[in-house]
Amino acid sequence: MGVVDIVGYSAAICMVFGYLPQAVATIRTRDTDGIAMPTFLMLGLGSVLFVAQGIMTGNMPLVITNAITTVCSVIVFVIKIHNDRKKKKK
Repeated sequence: MGVVDIVGYSAAICMVFGYLPQAVATIRTRDTDGIAMPTFLMLGLGSVLFVAQGIMTGNMPLVITNAITTVCSVIVFVIKIHNDRKKKKK
């Protein structure tokens, strides 16, 4: 394993452990008031595009990291949409 691989896997670990706590907190509390939808959508789209780039280049740290953040983004997005619709009904 070379330096580039070590840097890639280290970045992957930092990204997952940086993003995962927020996703878990949102899933547990269902509180999405502090989430700005446009920013969140752009971050989610970025994750999807990084998965595509990782697949095209064979960069597994990029694929794994962004696949995890994409799944978390989709879950939080669904909760956010559900909460926003619930607020509009009230």
